Amino acid sequence: MFGGAGLYRDGRMFGLVASNEIYLKVDDETVARFKDAGSRPFVYEQKGKSATMSYWRVPDDALDDPDRMKVWAELAYEAALRAPQPKKRAKKQPRRRTKP
Repeated sequence: MFGGAGLYRDGRMFGLVASNEIYLKVDDETVARFKDAGSRPFVYEQKGKSATMSYWRVPDDALDDPDRMKVWAELAYEAALRAPQPKKRAKKQPRRRTKP
């Protein structure tokens, strides 16, 4: 998908690691806090165009402070809980041949 690794808790993706950077899930309730902390969104190239995901870089002051990191990670997990989850695909049933 994005060439990185996903961070999961209880089956919910709340972060990702790409290009040696850690990004955490944001939503309308949390994006301003990340922006105010000097963070930036995860952007990647797809088919010659830039695509932005709802993941923002961990603020610098949290990278070496486990207590601060925990606060940001909790915000990200809460955002992941609020996000709609993709519907599970039904497994394809084998086609049955009818006798002529």
